[in-house]
Amino acid sequence: MKNLADLIADPQRIVYQKAIAQSQLSDGLKLKFGHADVLVYPLTTAEVAAIVKYANDNAINITTRGAGTNLVGSTIPNGGIIIDLSLMNKLIELDKQTFTVTVQPGMLLEDLQQFVEQHDLFYPPDPGAKNATIGGNISTNAGGMRAVKYGVTRDYVQAIEVVMADGTVLNFGSKNVKDNTGLSLKHLFIGSEGTLGIITQCTLKLIAKPKVFETVILGFASLAQAVANITTILQTLTPTALELVERQVAQWGERYSGFQFPLADAKAYLIIMLDALDTQSILQQRQLLLANLSDCRYYVAETAQQANQIWAVRGSLVRAVEAVTEQDPIDTVVPINRIADFITFTKQLSEETGVRMLAFGHAGDGNIHLCILRDGRSNSVWLTQLTQIHEALYQKCHELGGLPSAEHGIGTAKVNYFKQAIPEKNRHLMQLIKQQYDPKNILNNQVYITQN
Repeated sequence: MKNLADLIADPQRIVYQKAIAQSQLSDGLKLKFGHADVLVYPLTTAEVAAIVKYANDNAINITTRGAGTNLVGSTIPNGGIIIDLSLMNKLIELDKQTFTVTVQPGMLLEDLQQFVEQHDLFYPPDPGAKNATIGGNISTNAGGMRAVKYGVTRDYVQAIEVVMADGTVLNFGSKNVKDNTGLSLKHLFIGSEGTLGIITQCTLKLIAKPKVFETVILGFASLAQAVANITTILQTLTPTALELVERQVAQWGERYSGFQFPLADAKAYLIIMLDALDTQSILQQRQLLLANLSDCRYYVAETAQQANQIWAVRGSLVRAVEAVTEQDPIDTVVPINRIADFITFTKQLSEETGVRMLAFGHAGDGNIHLCILRDGRSNSVWLTQLTQIHEALYQKCHELGGLPSAEHGIGTAKVNYFKQAIPEKNRHLMQLIKQQYDPKNILNNQVYITQN
């Protein structure tokens, strides 16, 4: 691969074989590691295009990565070239007239959000990993807690610049609000996990920044009562966020964050965030919300500090688990009315297997997150039990009309469950699209779309 160095302006941005850090050979979990011949840090679209063309001409695998927060193995390479886009993190343009911002794919989500909010604008997608890159968010169609009101990443991608598998640079979409001019090709790349092309620039839709936020906690005597009120809430108003946490799960966040959750004697909670452009609108939303609820008590955060502490407890659940033991994260989605059924099943499965599991999630869209705790099990025991638990969980999810991924993607970790959930004819069509865009199968060929 010595000719590859001729394509990069600075040779120091190329790392070879044994010098590649282990962290660059894995995903966000750092539990499985691949191998690669070379790691490249491009700075421009032209450099990415040159690298991809070189790889295509020589039939060399490419794995694309950003901040490395992926949780399903999509960034674990199987040889060849790693293209790390983290240095392509520049802001290209803020266009207040069209409510758009154009950035390189390596810009971090938290940096983008902080920047636009300084200009009284708002980028709503809000997945848990704020240190993820925008390119990664687009590649996995990231969601987050605010999806119940504002939608997911797909809903905010106006245009993308993509390097195709042969090194050709194409642009899809525009700053126009409406577009029914031919097929919307940009949507093929959103959520495709780097299998169809490499995003090198993106134009994102912004909205006016809400001026007022409010956090309300609803406490219930049982999980069933909490879930029964979800539909009522969504029929009454559209909250910014609607999160479901049981008391025993909230205690993990309390211990880790040091903050006490309100309504400590409740068995289950719905955590609600409201937003508006003025205080009067917030008060109207709250009154409407509380007037239609049943079987619950409520707590309204009176200060920003109180609200931040509540969300700190919710946001620290995964870190709280990881501070104690290794965990396997599960990301599933079921119809909203089947949330209680799925969580109840996880409890039964936990009792049957003796493996602790913590379930919580985005109640407003049925996205359940589950932490499966290793608790000191040996590798052989852990892997055996984990496989059995995965099969049971995804089978139950399928029976309830759910899907194996809401926002993490499929990657390498969920290939079998992807096959179970998606009809063979549909998968075949996906493979045909992949073959058309990447006939030599060099782009992220370790992940699900290439698997028969």
